[in-house]
Amino acid sequence: MSAEGERDTPPAPRLGLALGSGSARGWAHIGVIQALEEMGIRPDVVAGTSIGALVGSAYVNGTLNDLADWVKTLTTKDVFGLMDFTLSGGVVKGEKLFGFFEERHSNPNIEDLEQRFVTVATDMKSGREIWISKGPILQAARASCALPGLFTPLKHQGRWMLDGGLVNPVPVSAARAFGADVVIAVNLNAQLVGAHLSRQKPPGENGVSEEEHSLWQKMANYFTSGDGQAPGFFDVIASSVNIMQDRITRSRMAGDPPEITLIPLLEDFALMDFHRAKEAIDEGRRLVERHAGDIRAWLGKAVDSE
Repeated sequence: MSAEGERDTPPAPRLGLALGSGSARGWAHIGVIQALEEMGIRPDVVAGTSIGALVGSAYVNGTLNDLADWVKTLTTKDVFGLMDFTLSGGVVKGEKLFGFFEERHSNPNIEDLEQRFVTVATDMKSGREIWISKGPILQAARASCALPGLFTPLKHQGRWMLDGGLVNPVPVSAARAFGADVVIAVNLNAQLVGAHLSRQKPPGENGVSEEEHSLWQKMANYFTSGDGQAPGFFDVIASSVNIMQDRITRSRMAGDPPEITLIPLLEDFALMDFHRAKEAIDEGRRLVERHAGDIRAWLGKAVDSE
């Protein structure tokens, strides 16, 4: 009792946000975060894997809305133009993409940020799960975004890092370890099995121009087999990784379940559909709206009605 007739108010639980891997579906993370902020809810801890690390880094760095505005403008031509192809350790080096981010956004050290932030990567040599919570934020995000067969590994502190989705696709455990009492997890892996590079749409459908369709087709042909029947290179790699991540996600979330799980319904999204950001962002917003009651109950907060 702090005073006669009054009861001490229990401290608000520390909220953690676990942003999972899932390639282009990850733009849904943007909508989730924006909707939470509009409810007056700001996570104390943000943990990200792969695309979740990228979006999470923009959020804690204060540039999420800028990222949202930019990705909504992306066309298939833009996505293709950001890829620096190589055959050394992967298909895309990622230097062009992350160089673009460095030009548009600041790159502070994680330990200097207001919110706690951690990304998950995989040590290529030992297979160990690595949590990166110090140093330049964009390097931490890039280390987590090294999907085998697509992005080349990144050397971090003398060790080659692979995609964090290989060991912890939805980093609930990392969020808890960094102080979260209540964790909201965004699981993009529930619908990944069977997803491919990109669903080919005829010119004119969903705003896809002749030129964009041609570029996207050329890129898809780079990864597919000559006869058009057998699975192509990328399909084999992507499907294998997706099956693995789905199974790992189920296992890890069964052992350490979050208080709230958000699963974006983006079943027609393929891995490289980064040009469909608006659809994913809108779905992220809808998810928070549908779960607003549960979020209020766990956090003891009223939703901002304004």
